Amino acid sequence: MVPRHLPPCSELVHLQVQQPPPLGISPLSQQIAQLYGRLYSDSARRVLLGRLWRRLRGRAGHASGVMAALAGVFVWDEERIQEEELQRSIDEMKRLEEMSTVFQSSGVERHPPEPKSQTEGNEDSGGKEQPWEMVMDKKHFKLWRRPIAGTHLYQYRVFGTYTDVTPRQFFNVQLDTEYRKKWDALVIKLEVIERDVVSGSEVLHWVTHFPYPMYSRDYVYVRRYSVDQENNVMVLVSRAVEHPSVPESPEFVRVRSYESQMVIRPHKSFDENGFDYLLTYSDNPQTVFPRYCVSWMVSSGMPDFLEKLHTATLKAKNMEIKVKDYISSKPLEMGSEAKATSPSPERKGEGSRSPPRIEYA
Repeated sequence: MVPRHLPPCSELVHLQVQQPPPLGISPLSQQIAQLYGRLYSDSARRVLLGRLWRRLRGRAGHASGVMAALAGVFVWDEERIQEEELQRSIDEMKRLEEMSTVFQSSGVERHPPEPKSQTEGNEDSGGKEQPWEMVMDKKHFKLWRRPIAGTHLYQYRVFGTYTDVTPRQFFNVQLDTEYRKKWDALVIKLEVIERDVVSGSEVLHWVTHFPYPMYSRDYVYVRRYSVDQENNVMVLVSRAVEHPSVPESPEFVRVRSYESQMVIRPHKSFDENGFDYLLTYSDNPQTVFPRYCVSWMVSSGMPDFLEKLHTATLKAKNMEIKVKDYISSKPLEMGSEAKATSPSPERKGEGSRSPPRIEYA
């Protein structure tokens, strides 16, 4: 399992379990959806559906019927990653920094504190959050885990440091789906399905190989990034969603539970070597392995994946690949509802609203 903003990273755990069939849509609902398709343009349908969803989401019965009837439209108002989600991730990084007594000493090796104290203020809220447990403690890589309440799964947190690449290079290599296909041999498919021009969020479909005879896994997830020049921080947040353009396939095991947050703090600037990163990650790879076995795989697989990402960044740096586009481009400001979405150029051949692609030498 590994960070997918980094696309998801369940390159680690791998056995198929029987999947329930996707919910069907009645012939009547299909006819209604086809009628709306004839009467309204794609953008108009999105606006209409968004308004209906906001009006009816408090009435479960009515809302579900309308959503089924208008199947085939992705509701960005409900699924886009919000500013609050980005800020929460940044706040977690700040909390670690504030807890450390040596973070402010530029000439001293950085030692992040145990994040388990982050839950102390939440102990009265039903005890839902468990303390963090140290799993791996290396010089520039520290891994913790904690149980996710009500499940057999863990949430993982990594604090790491790299000193031989720039934050800009590392950040862009994570975001570039085309370059990912070159350096990650496990990728079967990785493409942007749809973009939201309001927030800059993107929906991606990622399929990864698993060792034979296990089924490969696929993820449909939304991601959003933000670069704060003033506060010298970058953040990338991803989580699983459903998208009508990517129905479940019998060839793969769909991973429906996945969250990942990566925060990067440059030691100096975006273009000078050296940065710390905080990665918080969880997913359910749908395996039949016991909990301790899955945990062992994650503990060994996370460092391996992150080092592959680091190596790919070094290779890009040595080949003088330009890695400036995602940071220099900014999501469009809030516009009219009719302009709330934009088709992916990978599907529509129209890339005017997408971040410029990293250029390769």
